[in-house]
Amino acid sequence: MDTETTTDARAVRRPRSWIWAPLTGIVSALVLLGGAEVLAAIFARSASPVLAVGSFIVDIVPRPLKELAITLFGESDKIALLVGVGLGAVVAAAVAGALEYRFRVVGAVLLAIGGALATAAIVTRAGAGALAWLPPVVGTIAGVAILLVLTARLRRWAADAAAADAPAAGVDRRGFFIVSGIAAATAIVVGVGARVVNVATASVAAARDALRLPAARSTVTVPAGADLGVPGVTPIITPNADFYRVDTALTVPNVDPTTWRLSIEGMVDTPIELSFDDLVGMGLDEYGVTLTCVSNEVGGNLVGNAIWTGVPIRDVLRKAGPQSGADMVLSESVDGYTASTPLSSLVDDNLDAIFAVAMNGEPLPFEHGFPVRMVVPGLYGYVSATKWVTKLTVTRFDQAEAYWTPRGYAAEAPIKMSSRVDTPKIGNPVPAGNVVIAGMAWAQPVGVQAVEVSIDDGDWQQATLSTPINDQSWVQWKLDWNADAGTHYIVVRARDKQGNLQIQEQAAIAPNGSSGWQRTLVTVS
Repeated sequence: MDTETTTDARAVRRPRSWIWAPLTGIVSALVLLGGAEVLAAIFARSASPVLAVGSFIVDIVPRPLKELAITLFGESDKIALLVGVGLGAVVAAAVAGALEYRFRVVGAVLLAIGGALATAAIVTRAGAGALAWLPPVVGTIAGVAILLVLTARLRRWAADAAAADAPAAGVDRRGFFIVSGIAAATAIVVGVGARVVNVATASVAAARDALRLPAARSTVTVPAGADLGVPGVTPIITPNADFYRVDTALTVPNVDPTTWRLSIEGMVDTPIELSFDDLVGMGLDEYGVTLTCVSNEVGGNLVGNAIWTGVPIRDVLRKAGPQSGADMVLSESVDGYTASTPLSSLVDDNLDAIFAVAMNGEPLPFEHGFPVRMVVPGLYGYVSATKWVTKLTVTRFDQAEAYWTPRGYAAEAPIKMSSRVDTPKIGNPVPAGNVVIAGMAWAQPVGVQAVEVSIDDGDWQQATLSTPINDQSWVQWKLDWNADAGTHYIVVRARDKQGNLQIQEQAAIAPNGSSGWQRTLVTVS
């Protein structure tokens, strides 16, 4: 209980342990993290406890929660996760501080267990170096030591105050706050500074800026009529800054093209390893390809189209010589992510599966896979579009599985034909009279033959299509509508060049992509 006792006309204030004990735990956790970040900057750049624990959580979270996070936060899901990890760490640290004050050593053990879990998360990550254990272990030792020191001072303050020893209680109180303040401030300044230095020194921005790629032997020309010029419709070429990003990397890997290597092994006649110069030296060409995330809902925006520059994967695989019986290629990123791609999709002469090194005329952005990523038309990204790719293992589907397969997604996932309405949008009333309904449609790698629109469950009307770049890219569509005032429902569907109709049956994104016709509500004033 908090009380005040007067001795020699001086107040002897007992500490509010319900406030200061949890604070000791939070300060100790800051010291743990700050110390780990400093050592990580020196010895092991990937050994950040927060990032490692966050990545571990990404790996173990059940599929429905992953889908919910993408739905709620979109491309900010990683920021939301890091904030959640941080808040969880604060709560756990506060509990450790409170327990240490009430029960000696218990809080210290709890903090040590937290450090041990962080250490395990770090050393088991792909690419963990020989010294990856050092930052979290030393940080944990420092954090536990500070917790013991601060708790001892807090107990002395409480004991001297209870004994009505004002001078001693005052000294203990000042000492407690001084040590707490110095420890917290140092941990924050040093830890944040180390993280900034870690990111800055690991950055290869200068190398990317200085990179000069050979001229492409063939280029993609966007034909006249590829963009219908309808306000509110997505551009036919998605700017790099607007291209969707969905991956499992909490921090964007920084890979120096001068040290990057691509190895091809497994069921091959000749295992090979290529440098970046080896790859681009094979000759570059441009390809227009639309990419789609399996998490894209019907009518969603996790889809984009770009002009990619790269080397056909089939040409690289030919150097290694895939063996008879192989039917899958397991691609691996520098951060350990893996994807399972049918071998047939990578060696097909009629399918432009590539190792991309440039996007819309510039080297790949870091968040989109610099220096090299995979782009495979007609397959959802989780089974094909590996960013920061560094290894291909030629194997079989019955012998290996990729990151998402044990998490409830199909091992093979062709993109489902889809169409969406971009304008008019729900919640944005339009005036009566002539209204242009417009949107996007894609049917990779076959191509879109037609888009049809039904208004208020009426007859299907054929929309006008934009001139396609190729069959591997999406198209725009539009339909002129003489709209009457009121509320109306618009439904859109597509047909591909093989005569197939877009699937009407509604399906969730798992296990192999959503399906259904988009039905949208429009208010005409």
